[in-house]
Amino acid sequence: MTSKRYLGNIITDNPTAPTENFEDSAASGVWSLAEAFAYTKAELWPTAGNVAPIGLFGLGNNNLTAIDKILISSEGNATDFGDLTVAGDRRSACASATRGVFGNAYTGSHSNVLAYVTIKTEGNAQDFGDLLNSEWRAACSSSTRGVFSGGTNNTIEYITIASTGNGTDFGDSTHIRFSIGACSSSTRGVFGGGFSMTTFTEQNIIDYITIASTGNATDFGNLTDARAHLSACSSSTRGVFGGGDESSFINTMDYITIASTGNASDFGDLTVARRGSGACSSSIRGVWGSGNASSGRTNIIDFVNIASAGNASDFGDMTTNTDDVGGLSNAHGGLAA
Repeated sequence: MTSKRYLGNIITDNPTAPTENFEDSAASGVWSLAEAFAYTKAELWPTAGNVAPIGLFGLGNNNLTAIDKILISSEGNATDFGDLTVAGDRRSACASATRGVFGNAYTGSHSNVLAYVTIKTEGNAQDFGDLLNSEWRAACSSSTRGVFSGGTNNTIEYITIASTGNGTDFGDSTHIRFSIGACSSSTRGVFGGGFSMTTFTEQNIIDYITIASTGNATDFGNLTDARAHLSACSSSTRGVFGGGDESSFINTMDYITIASTGNASDFGDLTVARRGSGACSSSIRGVWGSGNASSGRTNIIDFVNIASAGNASDFGDMTTNTDDVGGLSNAHGGLAA
């Protein structure tokens, strides 16, 4: 039934009450200035430039090309976004607020192909260029630059996200290790864990770089557990590393304060112990999708509130069971002003 909202019943529209302050949130109908002001004070009025946080996952094992999409601020199942240019697993990913870049793929041999998507526009990925190295890398980014580290050598490389092209040498990591996790603030990129190519054991090493300037990585501290095949996400201040494996699958989540060096602290547990998840985040929420658990490849999506430690909660399901996923978003910690 149409409500009578104004004196004289002149305007009788039923507006759609906003529930979020993102620029594309629904707030249709006719509003008075007082009503709009009240929603604005409550941080619920759609604001131009405040983009809804979208997470994308480049699916991995099972020789997949699919990209899954979630809306990070609200729980629910992933939906199809489009396809990557190359099938495979062991993917890396990074993003600006507008463009996502996926790197690597493995289908019996390693690929150094980079592909990009426009995050707000569903569709298939396009060729971006090539990485210098093709094996088991992880990526993080600022608003302008993506940085890839890890693999069977200690090379770090970078790309300029807004323009296509090949990777460029950045410097060297502190240790040669693959299957690491990566996250970032707007100034600093952090890489943790991995499997050592020297000792052939899982590592608890964390090192970091200053994204805007090239150079070698510096020691940051240690994770609470040595493990490989983990993934990480961040707000502008805190990074969270989740999952992985050592002698068995791990559900551990660790956190660090990105601006200061030091050892990681326990954050809580994922809902299921697993390796090879993809991770993405908004400034508030971190999300892990899929992974390989003791029961096999999963479609589980978990989430946490990054600012407060605690166990993960169920978010929804991916479109299929898979692992070795690359995750990115348009609202991660590296994009903060």
